Amino acid sequence: MNTRKILFPQLIAALMFVSACSTNPATGQQSFTAFMSRAEEIRIGAEEHPKLIKAMGGAYTVAKLRAYIRRIGLKLTRYAETGGMKYTFTILNSDKVNALALPGGYVYITRGLLALAENEAEMAGVLAHEIGHVTARHTAQRESARQATSLGMILLGVLGSAAGVPSGVGQLVDFGAQAALQSYSREQELEADRLGVRYLTRAGYAPQAMTSFFTKMQAHAKLERAMAGDKEDQTNNIMSTHPRTTERINQAIGLEKAARKGVKVIRREQFLNQIDNMAFGDDPEQGVRRGREFIHPELRIRFEAPPGFVLFNSPHQVVARGPKKSVMVFDMAKEKSARKARSLSGYIANTWASGLSLSRLDRLSINGMEAATASARVRGKDIRLIAIKGGPKRIYRLAFITPPGMTERLNLDFRRATFSFRRISKAEADAVKALRIKVVTVKDGDTSKSLAAGFPFEAFRLRWFETLNGLRPGERLKLGMRVKIVVQ
Repeated sequence: MNTRKILFPQLIAALMFVSACSTNPATGQQSFTAFMSRAEEIRIGAEEHPKLIKAMGGAYTVAKLRAYIRRIGLKLTRYAETGGMKYTFTILNSDKVNALALPGGYVYITRGLLALAENEAEMAGVLAHEIGHVTARHTAQRESARQATSLGMILLGVLGSAAGVPSGVGQLVDFGAQAALQSYSREQELEADRLGVRYLTRAGYAPQAMTSFFTKMQAHAKLERAMAGDKEDQTNNIMSTHPRTTERINQAIGLEKAARKGVKVIRREQFLNQIDNMAFGDDPEQGVRRGREFIHPELRIRFEAPPGFVLFNSPHQVVARGPKKSVMVFDMAKEKSARKARSLSGYIANTWASGLSLSRLDRLSINGMEAATASARVRGKDIRLIAIKGGPKRIYRLAFITPPGMTERLNLDFRRATFSFRRISKAEADAVKALRIKVVTVKDGDTSKSLAAGFPFEAFRLRWFETLNGLRPGERLKLGMRVKIVVQ
C-alpha cells in the first residue's frame, strides 16, 4: 500500500480548511477564525462568565457603581463593529489592578483598577481596549491558531514518518510555531490599543487618557515590586497580562495626536464622585490585611507575618514576602483531604508533602489547637510546614520558605508568626470592616505626606498616596484640588 498517496490528499484538504480567513470589519484585515464561529464565541463566553467571576473573588455589587460602568461601557460599544452583539460589563471584587474580556461581549474591570484611575476618560480607555479584544475576535484567532498548529504538528509527524523527514525538523517547526503565537499575542494587545483609541475618541473622550493611565499602571507595578522586594514580580498587576507597555504608550501617543480634533472630555469630578466610599483592598469575606496582620472574620482566625514581610492576599492563599526572597504562605487543605486525614503528621507526610524527604516531623499545640510540623529542603530552599487542625473538615496550613542562608536568621520570627495564629471572637470578627476610598479636598497646610500619614498601612503610605492620585514623587498639592485617600 502506498501510504503517501493516501496522506497527501488528506493533508491538502486539511490545509485548505485551516487556511480559511475572513475580513474583520473592526480591523479591516483578514483574520483566521476557522475553528471558532461567532455563535461559538457567545456560547463559550456565557459558559465561562460565572466561572471567571468566582475565580476572581466574585462581583462588586454596589448598584450605583455597576450602573455607571455599564452606562459608559454601552456608550463605547455603540461605536464598535460588533453587529448588534450584547455586552455584559462586570466589576470584579478584587483589589488587583486588572481588566479582561471573554469572547461574546463579556468585559471585566476590577475595583482595584477603578481606585487607580483618575477620571472617567481613563476608565473608559480601559473598557475600550477590552472591547477592542472582543471586536477583533482575538480569542477566536488564538484558539484557531492553536488548533491549526496542533493539527499541523500531527500532520507533519504523520507525513514525516511516511516521507522520511527527520524528527528534529518537527521539533524545530513546533518551536517556531510557539514563538509565533507568543508574538501574535503581543500584536493583539497593540491592535486592541488601536481599536480602543478609536472607540474612545468616537465617544468624545480625550484619547490622551490612554497614555496617562499607562503611566499610572507603570507606577503601580513599580510599587508592587517594591512592596514584594522583587524587581521581577508583577503577578498582581495588569502589566503582567498586558505586555510591551513602552511600545503601547508610543503607539497610543501617535494615535491620539492623529485623533485629537475638537474638545474631548475627561470628567474627573464625575468619576471621583462615583468611586467615593468604594471598598479598597481586601474584601472581609476573603480576609483582610492590617499591616502585617491577617484577619479572616468568616474563618474567625488571625495571624501576623514577621517584621519586614509584606502581605499579599488572593481568594486562594495569602503570601507574605520578606528579605532575600523569603516567603510565608497561608492556605487551607482541600476539604476531602482534611476529612480523610487520620492525623496531622500523617497528612503532612502522606498528602501535603508526599514525595519529600521530611525531617523533624513533630506534634505541637498552637493556642489550644492541635498542630504538626515538618521540615524539608527542596531545590536549594529550606521549607518549614505547619498543619493546624481547624475542625473535622478543616486544616489550616502555614509554609515558611527560605534560602539556607536566611533560615537560622528568621527562625525566631517564624516561630513567633506561627504562634500568633489564633482564633478570634465573634465580636472581633464583626469589627472587621473593609477599607474605603475617600475623596477629600486639599486644604491649606495639607501635603502629600500629611494626607498619606493616615493611610492604614504599615509601609509605603506616601508611595500609595502618590500612585493613587497620579502624582510625581514630591509633587506639591494644589489648594482646593480633590484627592483620594484610604480610610478605615
